[in-house]
Amino acid sequence: MTIPNRGLAIFRYWFAAIGLLAVAFQLAHLLTSVPGASTVNYFSYFTIESNIIAFVTLAVAGTFAWRGENPRWLDLLRGAATIYMTITGIVYNLLLSNVDVNTPIPWINVVLHFTIPTIMVIDWLVDLPKTRIPLRTSLVWLGFPLLYLVYSLIRGPIAGWYPYPFLDPRISGYGAVAATSLAIAIGAFVFAAIAALSTRLHLSTSAPEPAVRPGSETAG
Repeated sequence: MTIPNRGLAIFRYWFAAIGLLAVAFQLAHLLTSVPGASTVNYFSYFTIESNIIAFVTLAVAGTFAWRGENPRWLDLLRGAATIYMTITGIVYNLLLSNVDVNTPIPWINVVLHFTIPTIMVIDWLVDLPKTRIPLRTSLVWLGFPLLYLVYSLIRGPIAGWYPYPFLDPRISGYGAVAATSLAIAIGAFVFAAIAALSTRLHLSTSAPEPAVRPGSETAG
């Protein structure tokens, strides 16, 4: 049991609500304004999936912060959401800033690709896990991006649609897809390693002072 942090809880609730609003509003806009818009395609974007994970995580973490509780699994969930949103923000800025990724409304694009990724990193840093997360354990965080890649490559030929140009072998072949995917995977591993290693910062700054042995005090 830790001390309830109502300020942190409200912070998390607020941005969870903004993330939810952005995802829901964008979907409503597509279905009402874009002929032939596909709900399945919309939820097949890594951006949308990672943002859903993020705002759910923020809401859950906010509830535990309000109660003053911090279960171990919550640290792993927060780490996962932080990694996925970091991938979303960096990949968008490096590869997709001039590509149509179904976020035509400016404020929604900012929320999904800039605001929530930044907030997740801030939230992680201001409330680092109280126990260390080993690097080996952090590799679990890479499971979802890997499954997403497999899903996209299997569904792509079936649906005749790929969420991102760098995953579309029709543009530059499977070799380019493999190279880009490998680069992103390496980046994801680096992000996971940094997140795991950062959990040692809390331990180093909160280590108890050594007890003074009886009789070792010096007279002043």
